[in-house]
Amino acid sequence: MATDLNAGAGQVDDQDLKAADQAAEVYGKLTNELSRVIVGQEEVLKQVLIALFAQGHCLLEGVPGLAKTLMISSISEMLSLDFSRIQFTPDLMPSDIVGTEILEEEEGTGRRRMKFVKGPIFGNIILGDEINRTPPKTQAALLQAMQEYQVTIAGQTFDLDRPFLVLGTQNPIEQEGTYPLPEAQLDRFMFRILIDYPTFEEELQIAETTTSQDKPTLNSLLDGAEIMQLQQVVRKVIVSKSIAAYAVRLVRGTRPNADDSPDFVKQYLTWGAGPRACQALLMGAKANALLEGRFNASIEDIRYVAFPVLRHRLVTSFSAESDGVTTDTIIDRLCKETSEEL
Repeated sequence: MATDLNAGAGQVDDQDLKAADQAAEVYGKLTNELSRVIVGQEEVLKQVLIALFAQGHCLLEGVPGLAKTLMISSISEMLSLDFSRIQFTPDLMPSDIVGTEILEEEEGTGRRRMKFVKGPIFGNIILGDEINRTPPKTQAALLQAMQEYQVTIAGQTFDLDRPFLVLGTQNPIEQEGTYPLPEAQLDRFMFRILIDYPTFEEELQIAETTTSQDKPTLNSLLDGAEIMQLQQVVRKVIVSKSIAAYAVRLVRGTRPNADDSPDFVKQYLTWGAGPRACQALLMGAKANALLEGRFNASIEDIRYVAFPVLRHRLVTSFSAESDGVTTDTIIDRLCKETSEEL
């Protein structure tokens, strides 16, 4: 992420305001269209779109069978983007993700030459299924792609297509035989999105619709060029200094070693969020405001994205585990107690 998060703010024109209205309209259409194949999960869809328009990446966490793959592939279809799915396994190698060089023989001449065959990372939306089931060497292969939008093979650098969004999934109930992502790699995911079980009514609808013959075809609502245009508009969304200061105070309040951090943070956290969390909060707030048809981010926008932004950046203490205190509980309390005054 660039450090100048307010670049372009103050240079808003009628076209930008029109883009805000268009973003809200498209978001409504995307929600309605996706509801034809996915029951519920509106908040998950919204947070994935926020990350896409804010040029971030997501970590999705939920038990099997909650339609994570179907949701992401459906979003790709509606946005006219190339979708790639990578099933992470213990024997997966970095070359299985980014690609490899092969020896190819030219027709007619019989000459041999090395040819690079692109891996599944060369797509627009990449679903890394069970990302914590592959060794750290393979997990690290995603780092350059996520941060720099390019990969390097045999000393040659290849640019990735834009827009580019990585969605890694994790199963929260099976930890045996897994390789937990290191903090440095977790920090590169803008959001950690929790996917919960459906309600009774939603599960009844799922059971009925998925066992019938109807398979709806989704309509394309945006293309890559339009998404990249909206990504630029997001950066122009206005964030006042007091809103930015609130986001910074919120992040600084998660650090237990800071003199001004609350007592409950000192008790329940051993490590807090870094500066990248401030960037993610502001970019997420801007994208959320745009999806709601506004060109000014608010305190409520910061508070909405605080949970997916911070929950994977906080390390809880033994006291938190013994008292049953979760990161979401700590974030909720921080949001309420952090001063809104400049």
